[in-house]
Amino acid sequence: MELWNQYETVRSRSANICAPLKTEDYVVQPVVDVSPPKWHLGHTTWFFETFLLKPNVPGYTEFDPDYNFVFNSYYESVGARVIRTNRGNLSRPAVEDIMRYRQHVDAAMRDFLQGGLTPEQQALATLGLHHEEQHQELLYTDIKYILGHNPLFPAYDRHRVPAPAIPPQGPELLSIPEGVYEIGYAGEGFCFDNEQQRHRVYLQPYRISTRLVTNGEYLAFMEAGGYSSFRHWHAEGWDWVRQQQVSAPLYWHQVDGQWMYYTWQGLQPVAWDAPVCHVSYYEAAAYAAWKGMRLPTEFEWEAAAPQLQWGQRWEWTESAYLPYPGFIKAPGAIGEYNGKFMVNQQVLRGGSEVTSPGHSRITYRNFFHPHLRWQFMGIRLAGN
Repeated sequence: MELWNQYETVRSRSANICAPLKTEDYVVQPVVDVSPPKWHLGHTTWFFETFLLKPNVPGYTEFDPDYNFVFNSYYESVGARVIRTNRGNLSRPAVEDIMRYRQHVDAAMRDFLQGGLTPEQQALATLGLHHEEQHQELLYTDIKYILGHNPLFPAYDRHRVPAPAIPPQGPELLSIPEGVYEIGYAGEGFCFDNEQQRHRVYLQPYRISTRLVTNGEYLAFMEAGGYSSFRHWHAEGWDWVRQQQVSAPLYWHQVDGQWMYYTWQGLQPVAWDAPVCHVSYYEAAAYAAWKGMRLPTEFEWEAAAPQLQWGQRWEWTESAYLPYPGFIKAPGAIGEYNGKFMVNQQVLRGGSEVTSPGHSRITYRNFFHPHLRWQFMGIRLAGN
């Protein structure tokens, strides 16, 4: 029963996230990195149907055989799929069809989860729940991008209260001594495979900020010519700035001489004491260089995290996304979950205001390409 209760809670939250949307909002895909909300609802349902129901429930009736092509994301071993850039062209299946699909699979999963599961089936069902929680965060960020690029800047939820800025406590820079530190997940609960294997790293002494960079502090970088001088940028980052004509964080707009930004309530004045958000790795690294600092490595972040306030923003680190020593990729489709993406991406640590409850932990390794910024990404500084 406990697993079914968890399942019901997670599945209900996905539907609640989409509740403020209009039907037309479910279909939009402004850029390749953003998926239509209805696709997220279908894909997370497809995961349970494909990996749990079809292989394990005799006589299970597949809702629609074409949905494997529509809702497979990147699993090469599961068959052909719609190209990611074409997800916004899927006017069919309709939103109402996908809602019926969720009901069909949920009914079958209720019977399945309340039966006798093997340890392997329990582990796979738990992975499916954490997978949907990941997509819940993607739902929030994709919805914000969809509405935040609508020329009318419509509110997602006018009654949603902005996350309050956490006031700093203690020294602004925390000194961490040199030494050998244990990195990676340790425990009996759930973790993703990229958090394993736990291992030791040696760290030189370093300092790390106890708080995140604020909007007001980032504005000082902008006003000092941060986006008009190459001196603080990686070469690739400077190319990105010029090619994309970037001059401010995502969702910032200057209106009648005042900086505004898109929020869940629509366009609002920038809150200068809030942590800066929606910046790329290139921007985070440039800001750090301008301050005479740097970004922490993921190992420095994890070693210091018990003494930090974190969870407001995903925090860019200086670490490339690579496997830990002894990393083992699982056989079959599940082995495609993380391992094949361990190239050309940067690690982010922490969590954000839209991370699902209970989904954050110190060892969690998020990862994105350095130019992306539609996630709730922020900056924490470090130094030697």
